[in-house]
Amino acid sequence: MSSFFPSRTVAVYMVRLFLTRTFGILAMLVLVLQALDLLTESSKILVVPGNGQAAVLHYVGLRAPQLVARFLPFAVLLGTILTLLQMNQNSEVIALKAAGLSAHQVLAPLLVASLGVAVLQFAFNEAVVAPGTATLDRWQKVDYARLAPDRGGRTNVWVRDGDDLIEAADVSGRGMGARLGGVTLYDRTGGNLIAIVRAATGRPGDGGWRIGPAMRFEVGSGKVTALGEITVARGVRPDQFTLGSVDADGLTFTGLRAAISDLRDAGRPTKSLEGTLWHKLSGPLSSVLMPLLGAVAAFGLARSGQLFVRAVLGMALGFAYFVADNFALAMGNLGAYPPFLAAWAPFLLFFLIGETVLIRTEE
Repeated sequence: MSSFFPSRTVAVYMVRLFLTRTFGILAMLVLVLQALDLLTESSKILVVPGNGQAAVLHYVGLRAPQLVARFLPFAVLLGTILTLLQMNQNSEVIALKAAGLSAHQVLAPLLVASLGVAVLQFAFNEAVVAPGTATLDRWQKVDYARLAPDRGGRTNVWVRDGDDLIEAADVSGRGMGARLGGVTLYDRTGGNLIAIVRAATGRPGDGGWRIGPAMRFEVGSGKVTALGEITVARGVRPDQFTLGSVDADGLTFTGLRAAISDLRDAGRPTKSLEGTLWHKLSGPLSSVLMPLLGAVAAFGLARSGQLFVRAVLGMALGFAYFVADNFALAMGNLGAYPPFLAAWAPFLLFFLIGETVLIRTEE
């Protein structure tokens, strides 16, 4: 029984061609797109007093990983096509098939290498992209001004309790362990502000929130009263402070899964977040599909004059996958598709398409 892979020498040769072209294309794409992005964002960064070259470089350090994660599957697709085109033109594919190798055996080294790229991308997304996205979102919300240190909680959270409004300067913890800092309660009746209550800290308790030491300012009379520790906002749940909004792109896989669990326990909808959670797995795995979709460029005689057409067909299949993937994810966010289907249906569909095209175009 022959090995599923070509010889060690051929496998190493194909993987080296594939990886050098893939990461070369990725570097070119990121360089060009980052330069175009800086044309619009650098002026917004530099207009803030105190921002200079260091701030621009900091932006590049946060933005470039997003571009790498987004365009790595594109680079894998183009790297596959260029590798297979060169091998086809040099009659290397014909030699491998003459030696008795099937189409899947010829592609095996690229499939294994692309699986390694997918694992690398998932780890890169978890360690670099997600934290960088969260920081960049916070920075953009303050228009590139100086950021306060991130203590892992939420800041400037507003919650409505009937007519009243509650502001927390910072929120940390989850559930009954949630803690508020810099609490301001705007006591309103019929839309009119009656009083303002300020407290240094707040925590869940007595069916509401225990805040203190509290000071009450009467708007009408200007009287200030020390209230000590009091209970307010009896209708406000902890998740309203801690889970007001979840930025799925700024969370790691485990962090997003924990946030979904908290939202589900609070009885809040999680379908769109579940689709994004599954996509954190299916997204990197799209790199494994690219050698299969681009393989149409490998099998066919170079002298037939259809090599360029085959390359275009391979690119069309790859780009069609990304269109279908984005469409399915959008439908999942709208609730039209179940979360698992939204994340995995395009992957499974184009896997079958790639296998069909590979078998029918092999000569």
